[in-house]
Amino acid sequence: MKKLRNILFGMDIFLLCILAGKIAEHGMIHMVSTTAENVSDVSTQDMDKKKIALTFDDGPNVNYTEKLLDGLKERGVHATFFLLGKQVEKSPELVEKMYKDGHLIGNHSYEHVNLSNLSDEAAILQVDKTNEAIYKITGEYPEYIRPPFGCWKSNLDYQTKMIEVLWNIDPLDWKTNNADAVAGRIIKDVQEDDIILLHDASESSVNAAFQIIDKLKKEGYEFVTVDEILFN
Repeated sequence: MKKLRNILFGMDIFLLCILAGKIAEHGMIHMVSTTAENVSDVSTQDMDKKKIALTFDDGPNVNYTEKLLDGLKERGVHATFFLLGKQVEKSPELVEKMYKDGHLIGNHSYEHVNLSNLSDEAAILQVDKTNEAIYKITGEYPEYIRPPFGCWKSNLDYQTKMIEVLWNIDPLDWKTNNADAVAGRIIKDVQEDDIILLHDASESSVNAAFQIIDKLKKEGYEFVTVDEILFN
C-alpha cells in the first residue's frame, strides 16, 4: 500500500509538471505552483499516518462491550475482537452489532482454555465450536485466531487454515482498575504497526481504550484492524 501511494504521488507530480509547462505559456505558473504545494501537503499527511491495531479478548461482555462499541463508533475507529464461543452464544446481539459496525472478529477458543494442554481433538473442538457460533450470527467464518495465553499447538496448523495473531504490547489491563495506568503503559511504549492487547471485560479497560485512541490520534496514529498490520 505504501508503494502504491508513492507511485500515485509520483504520477501526480509528473502530471502537474506537464500541466505547469502548458499553463506557464499563458502566464499562470503561480497558480500551478500553489496547487502543487497543496497536493504535496495532502499526500504527505496521508503517507505520514502510523498504523496500530487495538484488539480485545474474552468478549463479548454483557456489561461493557456495548459501551466500548459505542465509543469506537463515535471516534471512527475499527478494532479487532477475539471472541469466546461461550460468550458469543450468550450475547449474539453484541456480536451482530460488532460485525455491522465493521470490526474484525476473530476466535479466542470456546472456554478460554490452554489449547496446548488439550488433545488435538479437544483443541479443534474449541476452535470449531467458536467458529460455528460466530458464523451463525455473521454469516462468515473467522479467519484469525488468538489462542488463550498465546499457547497454540503447531500441529493444528495442518488441520485449520486460521491465522494466529498475538500482540506487541500487553498493559495487563485485567490486573488493575486504573484506566490511567493502563493507557499510560501503552502510550509510552507504542510504535508504528504495534498490535495492542486489551480486554472488554471491565469499565477501566474500556475507558483506557478511549484515552489511548484520543491521545494517539493527536500524535498521528491511525487505528486499523489486525489484517491491515499483517498484510499491508
